[in-house]
Amino acid sequence: MSSDEPQAGPSSSSASSSSSSSGSDFKSRMSARMSKLQSLHSKRTESRTLNHREVVNEDKRNKEPKNMEARKRRAEYLLKEEELRAECEAQGKDFDRERLRHVGADEAEASDRRKRRARENADGGFSTYEEATARKYNKLVKGIRPDMERYERAKATQGEAFYADGGTLVHGVHKDTGEAIERMAEDVRKQVEKREKYSRRRMFDADADVDYINERNMNFNKKLERFYGEYTKDIRDNLERGTAV
Repeated sequence: MSSDEPQAGPSSSSASSSSSSSGSDFKSRMSARMSKLQSLHSKRTESRTLNHREVVNEDKRNKEPKNMEARKRRAEYLLKEEELRAECEAQGKDFDRERLRHVGADEAEASDRRKRRARENADGGFSTYEEATARKYNKLVKGIRPDMERYERAKATQGEAFYADGGTLVHGVHKDTGEAIERMAEDVRKQVEKREKYSRRRMFDADADVDYINERNMNFNKKLERFYGEYTKDIRDNLERGTAV
């Protein structure tokens, strides 16, 4: 072998090894990037599906009645109650006693208060003027917040006049304060404002033209007049004058 021929040295082997290592690194990086891209793509698809499902559920909730949640809770409560009733009947137990076992003390007390308040505030309609006056008085008294310090002072200073009977002279003993008078005036103003909001029946006008045969026909004629009165005014005037063609 001539000394002039080139010989493969360690430099060529190191270059080939470095190129192979760089190629493997590139493939590993590309594989990692592809896996990350697939993960992001799957997450985007999942989020899109969840968003679409939430939009559909929100649209369904908006189309439901406002008390739908309360109705669902009421239906679930009744269903559980019926299941408990059937179970008690199958085991020969008292349903009311078993039902009360699942009710807390605070819940039972709140329910009892609501029932008692409903009984006390029950409005059975008008029976007598005395009963209506007593109901109105009790309703007004509930809103009074007494001043106990002033009460004790009046009790100590007025003596027998504080608990007056038929023979006790009370004239000039008690004097209303300005705050009490203003509070009474404010209550009267509130009653007047509330009374003005009531819808009262319109009085019958005896001088009005009678163009109906009963109350239902009268209301129907009023509706016709409200919607078509401006279009038929000329025809009615001509009929009244006798100049209709």
